[in-house]
Amino acid sequence: MTDEIIKTSKPDLLDALRELKDICQNKWTGHDGDDEILKAHEILFQLRDELEKQKRESGAIAQIKDSVNAGLTLSEILDRAFDSFREVIPYNRIGFALIDESGKYVRTHWARSDSSDIRIAAEYSAPLEGSSLQKIIQTGAPRIINDLMQYLQEHPDSESTKKIVSEGMRSSLTCPLFVGQRPIGFLFFSSMNPQSYENAHVAFFQEVAQQLSLTIEKGRLYQELADLNETKNKILGIAAHDLRNPIGVIKGFAELIQDGTFGPITEEQRNAILRIIKNCDSMLAIINDLLDITTIEAGKLDLHLQKIEMAKYLSDFLSEAKILAQAKDIEIILETPPDLPDVIMDPQRIEQALNNLVSNAVKFSYPGSIVKITAAKTDNSISISVQDQGQGIFESEIPLLFTDYAKGSARPTAGEKSTGLGLAIVRRILRAHDGSMDVKSKAGKGSTFTITLPIQGPKQSTTPIK
Repeated sequence: MTDEIIKTSKPDLLDALRELKDICQNKWTGHDGDDEILKAHEILFQLRDELEKQKRESGAIAQIKDSVNAGLTLSEILDRAFDSFREVIPYNRIGFALIDESGKYVRTHWARSDSSDIRIAAEYSAPLEGSSLQKIIQTGAPRIINDLMQYLQEHPDSESTKKIVSEGMRSSLTCPLFVGQRPIGFLFFSSMNPQSYENAHVAFFQEVAQQLSLTIEKGRLYQELADLNETKNKILGIAAHDLRNPIGVIKGFAELIQDGTFGPITEEQRNAILRIIKNCDSMLAIINDLLDITTIEAGKLDLHLQKIEMAKYLSDFLSEAKILAQAKDIEIILETPPDLPDVIMDPQRIEQALNNLVSNAVKFSYPGSIVKITAAKTDNSISISVQDQGQGIFESEIPLLFTDYAKGSARPTAGEKSTGLGLAIVRRILRAHDGSMDVKSKAGKGSTFTITLPIQGPKQSTTPIK
């Protein structure tokens, strides 16, 4: 038969071992002779060749696994396979196709060939129903065609076979791709020589197909998550943008009432207006965080770099930061060395990062405590630390601090609101500057957050954040 569905592979290694055992037993029982010794010698060579082949196959599978773990794309993995598998697999062409979402068509997504004229390239599609590929899916087993010319004579209506033969291919092995019980596509190996897969180790081809199936599924799930995340960001961005204007209007009218624009107000009314303004400010801060995170995740964070005199910059920042701490009677102090260098950075974005760190320090510190800001030069960078005497952070919670909407077990000491986005925003701003952030904390002992910035600024003035 020229079209063979393979169900099992012959266990050549085990057969050879059994035969060698029989020869040794015959030798020990007195049935010796030169013929038996020669036969044992041949079997040993056969075993050596078989073991070397299995070693090469295991190495090839390991290479695919390493490529998957390295995060390479499916196309990159297939390119590597095509370039390096020739010692293990006889082929002149490898093709990869997926079943579309409807389950009715098979579409080629990747192909490479030693032939200069590839007839079945990316985006080539054909109906699945009624085709020989449907039979492969139904059996779940690979198919070998040892003589494509003869197969074409027997199946003259097979367009794909016509195309593959016109490329110069004369034999093929087709592996179905499954994720669990769900068929997702096919992997095609083709050779310019007939009978190339007559003695093929089908189990090896199945292992290759299985590894690629896992890669495909991993890529599909990753793409789904990316699409969902993008949809989430769009919804949050639209909602936050649409909420900011009416809340801004409410705050504006409340301030006009507070100033007496519409006439005198009582002390009780003034207190109520102050509460409205305070809550508007809290809502606007949350909305601005949401807008920031969606903008940054969309890769739209533009840095406006300037050369900044850091000593003066931090001194000016301290004056504004003290206002944040007045309500809780928290003292903020600044310590900077006399030789602090100028730094190329986006002053507004770094101020935003520092504001997040200082506001967190104040938020989670007790009234009457101290928050200390220190700066230092280290090699080609500058570090700025914000240290508090607050509640501290459990070690198990530290890795979660920089994820979106993360909140630890510590609670603001005066009931302040938190979105859980502040540190995530800080991290993204620092990444855009080619900087970093470190945290040291112990529950009940306070926390120290340190940001590091390159003195010469980031390599690019506009950095997409991923």
